[in-house]
Amino acid sequence: MALDKTLKQQLVQYLEYLEKPVVFHLHLGDDEASEELSAFVEEIAQMSEKLSVEEKPLFLQPAFAINRKDYDSGIVFAGVPLGHEFESFVLALLQVSGRVPKITEEQQRRIVEIDRDLHFETIASLSCTNCPEVVQSLNIMSVLNPKIRHTMIDGGMHRALVEERDIMAVPTVFLNGKEFVSGRQSMDSLLNLVASPADSSYLNEMDPFDMLIVGGGPSAAAAAIYAARKGIRTGIVCDEFGGQVQETLGIENMIGTPYIEGSKLMTQVKEHVQAYPIEIIENQMAAKLEEKNDLWELHLESGAHLKAKTVVIATGARWREVGVPGEQEFKNKGIAYCAHCDGPLFKGKDIAVIGGGNSGIEAAIDLSGIVNHVNVIEFLPELKADQVLQKRLSQLKNISVVTNAQTLAIEGEKKVNAIRYKDRTSNEETSLGVEGVFVQIGLLPDTAWVQDTLALNPRGEIVVDSHGATSAKGIYAAGDCTDTAYKQIIISMGSGATAALGAYDYLIRQG
Repeated sequence: MALDKTLKQQLVQYLEYLEKPVVFHLHLGDDEASEELSAFVEEIAQMSEKLSVEEKPLFLQPAFAINRKDYDSGIVFAGVPLGHEFESFVLALLQVSGRVPKITEEQQRRIVEIDRDLHFETIASLSCTNCPEVVQSLNIMSVLNPKIRHTMIDGGMHRALVEERDIMAVPTVFLNGKEFVSGRQSMDSLLNLVASPADSSYLNEMDPFDMLIVGGGPSAAAAAIYAARKGIRTGIVCDEFGGQVQETLGIENMIGTPYIEGSKLMTQVKEHVQAYPIEIIENQMAAKLEEKNDLWELHLESGAHLKAKTVVIATGARWREVGVPGEQEFKNKGIAYCAHCDGPLFKGKDIAVIGGGNSGIEAAIDLSGIVNHVNVIEFLPELKADQVLQKRLSQLKNISVVTNAQTLAIEGEKKVNAIRYKDRTSNEETSLGVEGVFVQIGLLPDTAWVQDTLALNPRGEIVVDSHGATSAKGIYAAGDCTDTAYKQIIISMGSGATAALGAYDYLIRQG
């Protein structure tokens, strides 16, 4: 497998940063996958005098480890790390050579203090935008602590292992041979599961913010930038910067940018935020807002709290569930919410997509090139997706559409084998044999923690006025957690700016 010219040019530049010689330890078989992996490693090794290749037994084949002559990093790639995992490979290469990982001192402390053997395996797909963060976090842990080892396993290359372990969602992480965690995970969320608790007490001593933004998506970022540009003390507190946008494969309606991946967009947005003196506090979940001594006090699930004169809530939304029997039981066992992440695991199978809006039809189109057949199940009498998507859908021969259909249950034994629905006109029930169900029925606002503080509409969205103001003085809101008519990235950004300007006007009036 030859690297394309652009990728090769980029890699040459990265290899100039290698500090110490690195050796690739290869474990190959006689199959085509081994040839592919060997060609990849050999081509890269020829690009720098600091790289070499040796054969060495590993617990999976084909696979290769990244080590130094005097140092076993514990990092193994069981697959060709291209696609979204190419960055994971490059970072691992540089870090094993001696480059210091870009993490906080607190994260490094927690990693180094782990005093037990941990062998992680991450089942990933090269098209998954959620996988690289998990892979890169576990690789860093392996580099910094000799008791930790990590193997990235390409589910597409090691299909027998995927079938044996009944893996139907990526990323899925195994720890010491047992299923450990699945889905998007940050460095902090992984450390919370295996390391000593993080110290959040320092947050209690922070000076009050003029404006504190709760959330880490596009609306939160826009609010923070607009606030910081006013010269006021600004902070962002969130579980993880990026929000739902990071799970969006392709964005084609960002004005001025014909196409960009969601994860790349939010990387650029974070860099923009970091260009200002904005305090970014991650790995914290909001629990309650309380008015105290003319300030708003934000209580966090960690037990810490922050104070602010004004607050902008931009907590966004999460995937809405169908709420039928079998949904909870078969999560990650045939039920998925991210088509481009988990799609490759359903290669050649019959699947269903619940939802006929933009997200559902985009998922169906995406999956049609991977699976055998896609069945779109829509509750309403007609699809609600944009006409351009419906036109593209109609041109694909392996997609069937069922409208006016109410999903009753998702069925199976150890994993999904059918979806049951009824015709809403005739009440006739149908059990459709499928091996996967992708739920794409919209988002649920993340507002439960403020339901006793702010006015919400029947859908659980925060009610705001034209300035982004909520029912409580000094509290503003923006983005998908509000009652804004449309849920779009560009609208979220605009509403974030509106809320910040509204909150700033409130600060001025308060003196």
